[in-house]
Amino acid sequence: MLLGLLTAIAASVCYGTGSVLQAVGSRKSARRDAAAADRTQHGGPSLSSTAKAATTWEFIVGTVLDFVGFGLGALAARLLPLFLSQTVISANLVITAVLSVKLLGIRLSRAEWTSIGVVCSALVLLASAAGHEGSGHTAPAPHWWLLAISLALIAGGTVAVRLLGARAAILAGLLSGLGFGALGVGVRILNGIDPFDAGALLCDPALYAIGVAGIGGMYLHTVALQIGSVNGATAALVVGETVLPGAIGVLWLGDASRAGLGWMAVLGFVLAVGGAVAVAWYGSEGVAEEVGATGTPTPASTPT
Repeated sequence: MLLGLLTAIAASVCYGTGSVLQAVGSRKSARRDAAAADRTQHGGPSLSSTAKAATTWEFIVGTVLDFVGFGLGALAARLLPLFLSQTVISANLVITAVLSVKLLGIRLSRAEWTSIGVVCSALVLLASAAGHEGSGHTAPAPHWWLLAISLALIAGGTVAVRLLGARAAILAGLLSGLGFGALGVGVRILNGIDPFDAGALLCDPALYAIGVAGIGGMYLHTVALQIGSVNGATAALVVGETVLPGAIGVLWLGDASRAGLGWMAVLGFVLAVGGAVAVAWYGSEGVAEEVGATGTPTPASTPT
């Protein structure tokens, strides 16, 4: 349990730091290319402009940290119940919010700090209540369903961003979170890991679901950072990557809380998600305040 918690915390730090660095790179690109109006007719970022954002050094370093976080998160998903591993990893929201003060010049309101405190308290409750993780052994059909759902999530998110533009920022963050949640489920049910069997691994649809959900989730998160509040987009991602995987872990994969502490696990989970939603809400308000204070457009009004 302790090794799993430490691994999940390290993944959270990597993801949170990576998100802010990616946001810095995305916003630099947004300011540089604003005059070119490189966007869809609905105000969404084009594929080429998103690619340009990905070439900044800040974004590259952030992406490297994301890959490190992915590896650590995958290990945590094998060592802990999903409702615990995914929620601890999603605490990167706290890292994101704090670093955004320094690197993005964002001022957090008292409500945002309170919401962050709620998330941290909820994680303590969850860690205290978590019991054993399930086995992860499933029939072949759910592996194919996971691949199909991952493809549908990423394709639907890409279309929504192109059609809705800046209005799709929170949706893009949510769908990227669902993609990362599917990744966590895929890691748990993946065949050929223990014991290692290369043939079983390569023939498992869950392996390809992990690739689709991971790459697609990263793309949608990048877009969300370009067109919306970094805290809002990250908080929406938190909701997506915790609620559904946590429920799947309990209802399908055999994850459990400690005897008599089920209420604490439920309370911690609800508070964690509620706190993330609150940060998303107040983070979106913060974008408008930032415009009023500086007189410069935010990424929501200057998507790349």
